[in-house]
Amino acid sequence: MSAPLEVAVVGIGFWSPRLPGWQLAREVLSGAAVAPATPAARVAPAMLAPTERRRAPDTVAIALEVAARACEMAGMDPRALASVFASTHGDLPINDYMCSTLATTPALCSPTKFHNSVHNAASGYWTIGTGCVQPSTALTAWHNTFAAGLLEALVQAVAESAPVLYVAYDVASCGPLAQVTPSEGLLAVALVLDPRPAALHAAGARLECTVQPQRVADGAQRLPPAWDLALPDNAMRPCAPLFAALATAEDARLCWNLGVGSMLSVDVRHDRE
Repeated sequence: MSAPLEVAVVGIGFWSPRLPGWQLAREVLSGAAVAPATPAARVAPAMLAPTERRRAPDTVAIALEVAARACEMAGMDPRALASVFASTHGDLPINDYMCSTLATTPALCSPTKFHNSVHNAASGYWTIGTGCVQPSTALTAWHNTFAAGLLEALVQAVAESAPVLYVAYDVASCGPLAQVTPSEGLLAVALVLDPRPAALHAAGARLECTVQPQRVADGAQRLPPAWDLALPDNAMRPCAPLFAALATAEDARLCWNLGVGSMLSVDVRHDRE
């Protein structure tokens, strides 16, 4: 890309068991608070009907929680936003259940578990719960999922000159799959990205993004100690450097690998004059 893709960050959502909300996450990173030792209780998506709320797995619960908080912070109607949902593994506990049941007692496979096993389950629950009929994308790109999802959201926002909701999440792996797809705990994040000139002019934070023909060295980006201790070793942990920069309102240049021979470079800027 010759010119950077530029968007304003107008809404943020964040949830992990020890940092259940963006306000607490910011306070922990700045040193104003300490992450609680006791994990927070599982969130319950208020937008869903009681029956759907009970059936919704952890992936759906945390994805909908951060999506709702990001839209609330942005002051935008969720029904008006296109969305991109990214997850490295989808719902591994449900996939483990599906595989083990199909291998042993296939006639006992739960229809509810089955419909929650698809990779776009969270985006489907979101559009149903909010009544949104805007385009919704669900994707994975293995270890590069957070960066690939962010790039997809950026391209859609700039191409359509309209804000886009980006949601990224993963849960703990289990069973035989945990040996090849390690992930611990729960982690979900969301951003509302607005490319419109008025939003860019007024933004407290904005992102300038390019794709470059090179790769990021392993260990090039490190987390602040407070977050390193508070965040689980989750498959979506690569999102943390961006949210650390947003939490501290510090300018930063961040890079993530996209695939063979390419990377996403993001300049985080604050207080544009």
